[in-house]
Amino acid sequence: MSGGLASVRSAAWSERAAVVAVFLANGIGIGAWAACIPALKARLALSDGALGFVLFAFAVGAVLLMQFAARLTRRLGPAKATRAAALLFGVALPLPAFAPDFATLAVAAFAMGAANGLLDVTMNGYASDVERRWGAAIMSSFHAAWSGGCLIGAALGGVLLVSGAAWPLGVAAALVVALAALVWTWLQDTDATPLAETHIAPPAGALLPLCVAALLCMACEGAMGDWVGVYLMETGRAPQAMAPIGFAAFSATMVVGRLLGDNAVRAWGRARVMRWGATLAAAGLALAVVDPRLGSATLGFALVGAGLSNVVPTLFSAAAGLASVPAAGVAMVATAGYAGLLSGPVVIGAIAQGASLRLGIAFLILCVGCAAMAARSLRP
Repeated sequence: MSGGLASVRSAAWSERAAVVAVFLANGIGIGAWAACIPALKARLALSDGALGFVLFAFAVGAVLLMQFAARLTRRLGPAKATRAAALLFGVALPLPAFAPDFATLAVAAFAMGAANGLLDVTMNGYASDVERRWGAAIMSSFHAAWSGGCLIGAALGGVLLVSGAAWPLGVAAALVVALAALVWTWLQDTDATPLAETHIAPPAGALLPLCVAALLCMACEGAMGDWVGVYLMETGRAPQAMAPIGFAAFSATMVVGRLLGDNAVRAWGRARVMRWGATLAAAGLALAVVDPRLGSATLGFALVGAGLSNVVPTLFSAAAGLASVPAAGVAMVATAGYAGLLSGPVVIGAIAQGASLRLGIAFLILCVGCAAMAARSLRP
């Protein structure tokens, strides 16, 4: 049994199902957004640098609202905060599809990122509490639902993009709201100790290497959604309708990896799962860089999904066990992770603008390589 988890199960199956549904809903929205990025770039004739700024706006919104997430959780309780964040995400999701120009798209991406950042922290904080009361490592199963949602969203985008970017995001928004409504009463607050802090402190001590690893891995994970479709279309010369297949392959192997992840963590420990996972991701990125054609690159991105599948859940679980309140540790690591999303799109966009997008993807190999070395900081 993972350290820091309760020995007596006090969480209900309905709570676990509710968390799965919320993660699934968030993944559907992010998958649909990822599928629409190449189409939005083409429709508004954005350069790689301009697209990088739009993705930067998304991440800025996420990071800013993450600072508010702990306060919202303290005021409303984890369950009510998760409900509110899910509804807000559903409302903000379709906004980018109606942007008529670059500036409006950046503002819409900021709003959607803000809602996503709020939901990310609240749902992971609630999930950490459910995992603690469940008495066993189950965080990877929640993130498997998120990856499954990304796969559904990406597939939805591929099918509906022929009718315009508004359709995938609009349908995804409806699904997010419907799933939140379906499990509304199953999201229940317990008598857990409320957050004592209303802000996110700088990472220190044992949390610092976890934050660094989260920054590097989420920079890579975010790039899979933000740049893979563009990479396949522009570097791999894939048709626009086939561009979402790279992210779909990434999400599919993430689902499989995360479904197996809880057993892997119990058998091999967090450090090994993270170290070998990051190494596999580096190999997949290398394949996509060496051969950017649709088939080879898609296989490479599938390997990245398998490798990264359990890194973030492992970091979140470890962080939750190191903080006095699970949501506080999760918020700290999540904020560091979104700092990777904040800088990653800008760095990759700048590399693509100054050299090539291929070199930008190659930069991610260095990121996951450093994350593999950071795995040494994890202890049983």
